[in-house]
Amino acid sequence: MSLLDWFADRRKTAPLVRAAPENDEGDGLWSKCPECAEVVYRKDLLANASVCSACGHHHRIDSEERLRLLMDPDSFVESDAGLSPTDPLTFKDRRAYADRIRDSQQSTGMRDAVVCGIGRLEGFSLAVAVMDFRFMGGSMGSVVGEKLTRLIETATAKRLPVLVVCASGGARMQEGMLSLMQMAKVSGALERHRSQELLYIPLLTHPTTGGVTASFAMLGDLILAEPKALIGFAGRRVIEQTLREKLPDDFQTAEYIQDHGFVDAIVPRTKLRSTMASLLELHGQVA
Repeated sequence: MSLLDWFADRRKTAPLVRAAPENDEGDGLWSKCPECAEVVYRKDLLANASVCSACGHHHRIDSEERLRLLMDPDSFVESDAGLSPTDPLTFKDRRAYADRIRDSQQSTGMRDAVVCGIGRLEGFSLAVAVMDFRFMGGSMGSVVGEKLTRLIETATAKRLPVLVVCASGGARMQEGMLSLMQMAKVSGALERHRSQELLYIPLLTHPTTGGVTASFAMLGDLILAEPKALIGFAGRRVIEQTLREKLPDDFQTAEYIQDHGFVDAIVPRTKLRSTMASLLELHGQVA
């Protein structure tokens, strides 16, 4: 057997080694930062809003943790919690869409990829929507669009500011045009909200891409982002192949987007609550 044949056989029989996930839980007591490899006590990480104290890396957090960090205790009242997606196109790729929905609901305990409601932040009343990347990549389907629209319309009627925490891969392809329609529907609700001179702030977290970026994520009166969040429409590789040129290393990061005028401020998660309270006060909200 030649040396090349031996290596070919080894590739066929060698076990597949997968990279560790971003949030390496370890034994549950310790967490390893994917950015700087610092190992920290998990309780300390959570106490610092899941931000690495060594390098500032913002670990991905779920909607429940986000609401805990943002809202006053016991003030958040969820709306439209019972809305659940259907499969109008009977869509199937490698798996049936109905199976993907069921698996995501079982693994996350959520009905779909956004939690909406009204609560208080440092005493200020506001409408809040938090997208959750765990549910099919935070993709926007009919239910996500409907819940966001209803929340914004309620905020308009009650004259409340709106905060949407974005974390999404974009429109949900399994719903086709019905998903893309949500871009216009949510944008229309935001225009009616804006016409009443009411405040809308999107917070762009890692990642915010696709149809979400192309609609409500970029329509804020003030657009905030977390440090180093990936923000864009098409993927880096698609853009490079289309333009036939190499893009900057920091392309589509929050810092790059801010330098080019699409983001107003980059706010570390540990300072988001106080920053939001200041913005609400400056806008004339009454606590």
